Amino acid sequence: MTIPFVAILMGSDSDLPVMKITLDTLAAFGVPYEVRISSAHRTPAATAEYVADADQRGCAVFIAAAGLAAHLAGAVAAHTIRPVIGVPMESGPLNGFDALLSTVQMPGGIPVASVAIGKAGAKNAAYLAAQILALQDSGLAQRLKDDRARTAEQIAAQNRKLQASLK
Repeated sequence: MTIPFVAILMGSDSDLPVMKITLDTLAAFGVPYEVRISSAHRTPAATAEYVADADQRGCAVFIAAAGLAAHLAGAVAAHTIRPVIGVPMESGPLNGFDALLSTVQMPGGIPVASVAIGKAGAKNAAYLAAQILALQDSGLAQRLKDDRARTAEQIAAQNRKLQASLK
């Protein structure tokens, strides 16, 4: 039996500081993952080979992070029917807006889910991947529900503290 995992591809090692949030979040939920540097433009054949190999080994979700032209998520989606989540990186003169547009402008039939630019997107990519895997994993689904409850309680505690300080 293969254990489903998330494959995380980054266009460059400069994406790692932001994508560390993805790794940490998946690890906190106990979700197995692999990480690779792979470029849609500089290593297209290696990208396609890795996607095919990961598919065969049980990859359930791909996360692709890239900046500027940000074609990595689309290049991955072209070679798999597994869900692909694109994380636009905040870089270049447009601060990631170009990467966001590149990620969301996919042709019909080759979908890429896109999350926010930068750190929030990196975190949400991990959550979305975990939610996809939780469709078949009740333990993971419960960990996600518990996380939501902890977050709600933190906000409630902050609100109680605020209200007390206003009295």
